[in-house]
Amino acid sequence: MLRRKPTKIEVKLEDKLELEDSRKPAPPPTASTATSSSSLLHLLDRSHPIPTSKDASAHRQLTTILSPFLSRTLHQENLFFDTPTNTLSSQLSVLRLRFLNNDTRCIVSLKSRPILVDGVSRVEEDEEDLDPCAARACVDDPANLAMIESRILMRVKEEFGVGEEMGFVCLGGFENKREVFDWKNLKLELDETKYEFGTCYEIECESEDPDGVKKLLEEFLKENGVAYSYSKMTKFAVFRSGKLP
Repeated sequence: MLRRKPTKIEVKLEDKLELEDSRKPAPPPTASTATSSSSLLHLLDRSHPIPTSKDASAHRQLTTILSPFLSRTLHQENLFFDTPTNTLSSQLSVLRLRFLNNDTRCIVSLKSRPILVDGVSRVEEDEEDLDPCAARACVDDPANLAMIESRILMRVKEEFGVGEEMGFVCLGGFENKREVFDWKNLKLELDETKYEFGTCYEIECESEDPDGVKKLLEEFLKENGVAYSYSKMTKFAVFRSGKLP
């Protein structure tokens, strides 16, 4: 049984499939997955109504305000995998390898059925640690994913029928610098996500009460004059779109 992940606050954009799915009622979690909820807020340059690279000014402003509460900084490399025929994405699922701080740790995750409405994200999510060296070998040769020892990759095989015969391909990915702040008994995660085509800035918070945390964050940002908007796409969707939201 998956441990239940707390809710997050996050603002991002969503691709067509996710947008269509967000209009449907959320299916109940299966026995092997838990629903992770989050609140997501996209930081904006005050002079621009849509996200631009100038949103870095809002990011710097918020980093300065929160600096007394900084607990750690994580450098993440996120890489995504699917089959040549998009077996996972066609079923609204994403398989990701996340390498942390120069391969000191690697986490494999399977996310399914994302819903993102008014800055609150809900997704079925399963995570597991992998040996970083073995995981890096899968990046070099995605066929190794079908052979690596992993509960999650066994799920992918059993639930989606993806094995050695079908094979995997690496879709690429992006880097993310995440600063974690302990603030008002919450863990705020301030993201600077670098795509090949530009950079986005978001604040995200995990909580059992996403709507309450969203309200608290909105009040905090307004009091400090930090402009923001609700995210409409996940980071993965932005990556796949090939352009900033």
